[in-house]
Amino acid sequence: MSATKVVTEPAPVRERRPPDPRWRWAGLALLLAAAVYAPFQLVPFHVFQLTMVLVYAVALLGLNLLVGHAGQISLGHGAFFAVGAYSGAILLDRWDLPYPLTLPVAAGVAFVLGLALGVPAMRLRGLYLALVTLAIAIFLVPLLKRFEAVTGGSMGLTLAKPAPPGWSGLAEDQWLYFLTLIVTVAAFLLAAGLLRSRVGRALHALRDNETAAEVMGVRLSFYKTLAFAWSAMFAGAAGCVYTWVIGFVSPDSFTVNLSITLLAGLVVGGLGSLSGPVLGGLFVMFVPSISQDVNDAAPGVIFGLLIIVVMYVAPTGLAGLAARLAGRLVKKIPRKE
Repeated sequence: MSATKVVTEPAPVRERRPPDPRWRWAGLALLLAAAVYAPFQLVPFHVFQLTMVLVYAVALLGLNLLVGHAGQISLGHGAFFAVGAYSGAILLDRWDLPYPLTLPVAAGVAFVLGLALGVPAMRLRGLYLALVTLAIAIFLVPLLKRFEAVTGGSMGLTLAKPAPPGWSGLAEDQWLYFLTLIVTVAAFLLAAGLLRSRVGRALHALRDNETAAEVMGVRLSFYKTLAFAWSAMFAGAAGCVYTWVIGFVSPDSFTVNLSITLLAGLVVGGLGSLSGPVLGGLFVMFVPSISQDVNDAAPGVIFGLLIIVVMYVAPTGLAGLAARLAGRLVKKIPRKE
């Protein structure tokens, strides 16, 4: 009785199609068009909320460079945000500097401070680095209160907001929104260009494996320090725009809770993604107020539970969840060969 040899052909491997860049550009154009159209359809308070979302998005963009792309952890990002806010406020209040000039100065001050703090921090990692950055956020508030002649002490500084020019035909809230939108778009273009450059590749190598990155010629100390400086610069720019929007700065606005909330917002939004800071900005702006509305007695509990639920549903953040859903949707659309 002869045995029959059955030959089975291996199943064909389904080739994964690269994402069509046209979808990405179409999505960005649609998002920008919606951002320009929104302030003309919303009441002033909602326009203010969207403006604050953009402010937080710029701050989270800097934190994303440090945590999401360089693999370093920071619990003191709110301190650099405060440095930018107070730098802009002091320049406006004491020196009467024009609003556009306060932005690069505030960003530069935060960059230098981040560079200075990045030098000792480059020798630390993990929990040790987190504790050092947390200490920065802790001692900043009493430091701001101590120099009352410059910072206004516990009372803070009250400032005039940028007035819309007559030719624009915009209300004050709309004008502040578009100023913030311009800064946000410029910040995201700068970050995208930075990540596509040699610096971005070095940061990714540093995040994935420090030993392997060093073997490939990446200078760990240099790029760790640079990541801190760039992160602080974006936070400083966001803090300066925050001063324009709010018209008031006070030490109690920049407590440790701000740094922790920013880090939580970035993780929920999505680490290592350019859309993550925007989603994180929405989270930072709206979730605390929603928690307060749900239960006035325990907003922190509601806030924590919402974070747990989001991380359970989307472990890679909301940006990762949106990318997976968009990928499934694109696969269902027939593609012309």
